[in-house]
Amino acid sequence: MVKYGIISDTHFSSKDKPEEFNLIINQIKEIFQDVDEIVHAGDICEDFVLKELDAISPTRAIAGECDQIENLPKFLEFSSGKYRIGIIHEQPKNLKIFFQKKKLHILIFGHTHQPLIKGTAFNTLLINPGSPTQPIAPPLKKGFKEPIARPSVITMNIDENNILSTYVINLKV
Repeated sequence: MVKYGIISDTHFSSKDKPEEFNLIINQIKEIFQDVDEIVHAGDICEDFVLKELDAISPTRAIAGECDQIENLPKFLEFSSGKYRIGIIHEQPKNLKIFFQKKKLHILIFGHTHQPLIKGTAFNTLLINPGSPTQPIAPPLKKGFKEPIARPSVITMNIDENNILSTYVINLKV
């Protein structure tokens, strides 16, 4: 089995208060303590955040529009079990064509600051971990209470039978 810690939109800079950074990074360390790899879907902002994540577990990361880190790619893809997984910061406009062109099963993205685990009509999976620092509440749905913005990350497991499970985990802040 392989376990991934998925994070996006951390938006930390050296100008932020160290105690706020430490509060968040300590929770991330606890949540991701047993992951095999971390996937960061952009808007890391500064290199020290990437180094902290790398100290927890090897980290794959892509660039978002706020990143000031050299040599981060805009898109990455890799395989895990039978799955082709892509990482991009902003969800492409035409998903069906994007998935057909890239031949992906899973797309991890960020940018919206709202957690999402959603299947598509063309048998693929979208995963957005939200943001541990600047969460945005999901849109209001008729018949439901007003949604609350909660800081979040996601863990994803792929077992030896290629059974995939994902979990949204809210941080305590």
